[in-house]
Amino acid sequence: MDPGVRRDDERNAGSSIVDFLSHLQVERRMSANTLDAYRRDLDALQAWATEQGTADPTQLDTAQLRAFIAAEHRRGLSPKSLQRRLSACRSLFAWLLKHGRVAANPAAGIRAPKAPRKLPQVLDADEAVQLVEVPTDAPLGLRDRALLELFYSSGLRLSELCALRWNALDLTGGFVQVTGKGNKQRIVPVGSHARAALQAWGDEQKAPVDACVFPGRGGAPISQRAVQIRIKQLAHRQGLFKHVHPHMLRHSFASHILESSGDLRGVQELLGHADISTTQIYTHLDFQHLAKVYDAAHPRAKRKP
Repeated sequence: MDPGVRRDDERNAGSSIVDFLSHLQVERRMSANTLDAYRRDLDALQAWATEQGTADPTQLDTAQLRAFIAAEHRRGLSPKSLQRRLSACRSLFAWLLKHGRVAANPAAGIRAPKAPRKLPQVLDADEAVQLVEVPTDAPLGLRDRALLELFYSSGLRLSELCALRWNALDLTGGFVQVTGKGNKQRIVPVGSHARAALQAWGDEQKAPVDACVFPGRGGAPISQRAVQIRIKQLAHRQGLFKHVHPHMLRHSFASHILESSGDLRGVQELLGHADISTTQIYTHLDFQHLAKVYDAAHPRAKRKP
C-alpha cells in the first residue's frame, strides 16, 4: 500500500472514531467513565487493525471483527470485557451506518462468549439497620448517619449521592430528585429515618440551598473515593465484616423492596434502570431467599447433611 494512502486511511479512521466519541459526549451526554471505557475499547480495535495491516478499522468486515474478538479472548480478556468491547464496536458501526459512512454493520451478528451471571452481594435487613445506625455524637456522626440512611432509604448511585444539593431534597414531602445515567432525572422517596438524619445534618451545616449536601474540601462535592473509604470504615466499626461498599446499599435497597412488594416495574423506576432486564437480577436474589426458606421449612425438602 502506498504510504500516502495509508496516512489518509489513518486520518479517516481517527476522524470517525473521534466524531463518534464526540457524539457520545455531547449528544448522548455519557459520563467520563463510560466515555473512557469506549475510548479504550476502540483504541484496542484500532491497534489490532493496524497489526493486521488495516489502517482504517471502520473498513473491517464481519470475519475480521470476529477474529479481533477471538484474539482478545486468547489474550485473556474475560467474557464480560469481551462483551463490552464488542458492544463498543457495535455502537460505533451503528452510528457510522446511520450517517452513511459504512454500508452495513459488520458487528451486528457477532456474539461474545457468555459471562456467568454474578449475583450482587446484599445486606440482610438486620445488617442494614446495624450499619446505618452509627452514633451521631462521634466526629462527623451526623453526616455519616445522613449519608448511610439516604443510601439505604433511596437506593441512590454513588455519583448521584456525591453530586446531591440541598435544593434537590424535599424533606417535608419526603422525596429527592436526582440526575442519573444519560442525564435522566427521576424522583425517589426518602424514608422517615433518612429525613430525620438529613434534617439533623442540615441544621448543623446551615448551608445555602444550592450547596452540596455532602461537601468535600472547599465546599466541592465529596469525592466518590472518600465515600467508599468511609463506608468501609463505618462497616467495620459497626461490626460488619462483609466487603461493604456504596453499591451494596443500592443492591440491598432494591432486594428488600422487591422481596416485600414483588413489584419489579416499581423497583426499575426507583433505581432508574432504562432496561428492566437490568432490574431482573434482583428476582434471582429474591428466589434465593425463598429457596432457603423452602429448604428450611418443607418436610420433604430437608436435605441430609
